[in-house]
Amino acid sequence: MNISGLGRSKEVLQANVEKRNSGKGFDKVMQEAITTISQIQNEADKAVKDLASGGELTQAIVAMEKADMSFQLMVEVRNKLLSAYEEIMRMQV
Repeated sequence: MNISGLGRSKEVLQANVEKRNSGKGFDKVMQEAITTISQIQNEADKAVKDLASGGELTQAIVAMEKADMSFQLMVEVRNKLLSAYEEIMRMQV
């Protein structure tokens, strides 16, 4: 029985852990998403203000729809996260 391969498995596992730890954390990804959505909302507000002063109607509509869709996506992600959290809290230990 040859068990010398276990040392190599440990190296691969350690490399996978280091690879996971080197990436962005979940909190950073969510913060970037919220910042991006905020910027999109600000662009839509600017497009509406530009429309009031003679800007393009189509640009304002597109900006508003983009902002609306991104906000709806953020709300759905939040709902899924809350649902997953509630499901985890219901688990028996």
